Amino acid sequence: MNIAHLYCSSCSARYAAGKLYNLCSCGKPLMVEYDLEKAKTSFTRESLSGRVCSLWRYREVLPVDDDANVVTLGEGMTPLLKTERLASYLGMRHLYIKDESLNPTASFKARGMTTAVSMAKELGARKLAVPSAGNAAGALAAYARRAGLTAFIFMPSDTPDANVIECKQAGASVTLVDGLITDCGRIVAERKEAEGWFDVSTLKEPYRVEGKKTMGYELAEQFGWELPDAILYPTGGGTGLIGMWKAFDEMERLGWIDSRRPRMISVQAEGCAPIVKAFHAGATAGADIDNPQTIAAGLRVPKAVGDFIMLDILRRSNGTAVAVPDKDLLRAVGEIGQAEGVFAAPEGAATLPALRTLLDNGQIGRDERVVLYNTGSGLKYLDAFR
Repeated sequence: MNIAHLYCSSCSARYAAGKLYNLCSCGKPLMVEYDLEKAKTSFTRESLSGRVCSLWRYREVLPVDDDANVVTLGEGMTPLLKTERLASYLGMRHLYIKDESLNPTASFKARGMTTAVSMAKELGARKLAVPSAGNAAGALAAYARRAGLTAFIFMPSDTPDANVIECKQAGASVTLVDGLITDCGRIVAERKEAEGWFDVSTLKEPYRVEGKKTMGYELAEQFGWELPDAILYPTGGGTGLIGMWKAFDEMERLGWIDSRRPRMISVQAEGCAPIVKAFHAGATAGADIDNPQTIAAGLRVPKAVGDFIMLDILRRSNGTAVAVPDKDLLRAVGEIGQAEGVFAAPEGAATLPALRTLLDNGQIGRDERVVLYNTGSGLKYLDAFR
């Protein structure tokens, strides 16, 4: 078994592997610890040569015990695109886009669901439930069907049509809720025990973050094992940011990289910016957002269970957090498309105006190596461009 144990991200309590878990008894997310000393005897940078071109190439630091339980659609190993025109417009030399839109189900959510659904299958769950703003729902629907499991999905009623149709076409049970993703989460929490659902909400089970962390492994591999100076990441639930930071720690312990880290920068929408507000207020938990509003559905997360982890990462990395108006992130979709041919999701496009802000105030240098994460495809958001 790859997993040594699970541990709480807050109180450090340990849990034995091999069982279904949601949160720690203290109410905080559980994380996976691997036996990296054992893994490093055979799991080397050189050992990756010739491996499968998916995130499962990092098999020794992924949680599934039996290969027969791996549920995959070929996710991961997305392109790292060096921009030319976009960098030139900004007066930069080293600007990259990590394009997650090429994942199955057209977003980075596929990474988390391949590991979460694989582990659910391995540990005996049959019914999976999730609250979602859209892309996580589509990914769960696809991977649950691939595994022969049943998906129960709860989404706000104003979720983009593409996400709703995607879920239904994969045979999921879809319920639209008049409210926010937090209201959808409340329904799952209230009904899961009676319905026999296993809750695969963001960071409310330990394994979605394990799939997301592979973005960090890929980035290091694609850059020749030298990390960039800064990463701008659109942040809703924040699993990707948390996962990448975990990957960097694991790679250092494996001897693959040194202790230098990128500055991690959280990008949110002005209408829903709990991490931005908390970061600049010096708080250790996300700010309260009474009326969250943004066209970027994946950023409309008013309360993230892993907010304290994200804030700690931003500070430890000497990073920051930036909020972007909807008009700017929507305009940025066209700017990125016209410059580089990438049809970015509004969430991913938000990183461009955030970068401009940081260039203008000197927090990012124009000669630094910077990566923007496009977390999904603009094709999922056609409603926003009508």
